[in-house]
Amino acid sequence: MKRPSWPSWMPIDPYIAALLGTVGLAALLPARGTPADVASGASTTAVALLFFLYGARLSTREAMDGLRHWRLHLTVLLCTFAVFPLLGLAAKGLVPYVLTPALYSGLLFLTLVPSTIQSSIAFTSMARGNVPAAICAGSFSSLAGIVLTPLLAAWLLGHSAGGFSADSLLKIVLQLLVPFLAGQFLRRWVGGFLSHNKKVLGFVDRGSILLVVYTAFSQGMVEGVWSQVTPARLGALLGVEAVLLAVMLSLTWYGAKKLGFGRADRVAIQFAGSKKSLAAGLPMASVLFGAEASLAVLPLMLFHQMQLMVCAVIAKRRSRDPEAVEVRAVDTGTGPVSSRAGSAASRTAAGTAPRSG
Repeated sequence: MKRPSWPSWMPIDPYIAALLGTVGLAALLPARGTPADVASGASTTAVALLFFLYGARLSTREAMDGLRHWRLHLTVLLCTFAVFPLLGLAAKGLVPYVLTPALYSGLLFLTLVPSTIQSSIAFTSMARGNVPAAICAGSFSSLAGIVLTPLLAAWLLGHSAGGFSADSLLKIVLQLLVPFLAGQFLRRWVGGFLSHNKKVLGFVDRGSILLVVYTAFSQGMVEGVWSQVTPARLGALLGVEAVLLAVMLSLTWYGAKKLGFGRADRVAIQFAGSKKSLAAGLPMASVLFGAEASLAVLPLMLFHQMQLMVCAVIAKRRSRDPEAVEVRAVDTGTGPVSSRAGSAASRTAAGTAPRSG
């Protein structure tokens, strides 16, 4: 019996549909009183579990091997944690005429989040780019983001993210960094189990994030933060994010060319350097923003869906480039070493759908 699949004509990613459904559930049935306390405790546990799994899955050996391409990884890190935040700071001039202060805080937080892993690999593979580089660049970005995103948020957002205090630092360390390091330490014992149960653990990942979203939006409904958002403001936010994505896609593609990178590397830089991770950003926001997390993650949720749709179109166009056709021709293993490495990794990542990250 054939398993039902998501209709190909649907314009929205199924996981985003699940997130929107969770938001709708929180709007209709927000958790209050004791259920809210239970949901908050479960959300805290879910965030710790997510970062434990991130640590347990990240291969230290692969990360060290990828350091040989340090110029590419440094370029992606600078795009993610320097260029993006600078553009976010420049958008402050849009307050209060285009964006409310709360939406701007969410937009700025979006620019501080690490890059994706899963969707960057999938799009790079689709476009016949340097897939091993995309794997390492996404992994390095996620690893750096565990430290850099909270620190940058505390510095740039100030009291919007709870300020930078000993309590907030301890909370970040206990809820994000300690589980991640525990996962790295236990990887040698649990790595095999994780490799053989990727599908089940994928449901754990996504289910945990849905729980975080429900808790954050429930708290936002109870606190009345949604009264600050109007359809006109949401439309303005979408417009600002469209410009932000277009600027980053252009900078990563043409900037990488100016820096002397070849086509395969430019593809990896474009997809890893222009995207933001919903999976990493949502739990971080729940830790950093508390009751304000629902508005803080709204720009990230919208940007995530936008980047998936736009990058899917770009990846398909890149796959028809003359150089990409050449790479496809040597996919049998008769071409250059770099092409064969990229092709082998492409086949590994071919089954990875760009649906989260």
